[in-house]
Amino acid sequence: MKSVKTDIKKDEKKDKILRRLKLIEGQIRGLYQMIENDTYCIDVITQTSAAKQGLSNVEDLLLEHHLGHCVLRQVAQGQTEKAKAEILKVYKLKRK
Repeated sequence: MKSVKTDIKKDEKKDKILRRLKLIEGQIRGLYQMIENDTYCIDVITQTSAAKQGLSNVEDLLLEHHLGHCVLRQVAQGQTEKAKAEILKVYKLKRK
């Protein structure tokens, strides 16, 4: 998978994303312990649901940034076909 460096600057949005990822990391560690401790299934499922929602929220922030900055910059630079392809890629990713 090709990786491209983002231009999310050290600002409130980046800090917000990093805080959310730390919370999710804690949730995942908690899930590991829950499984080790044979925690009641519904409690584990509740925690997995919370972790998935947390990841979804991070994804939304990243997609918002991508569309609002990266894609708009492509349009401003006349790269409309590239911007269109990026928008379609985001749309397809969100449908999964």
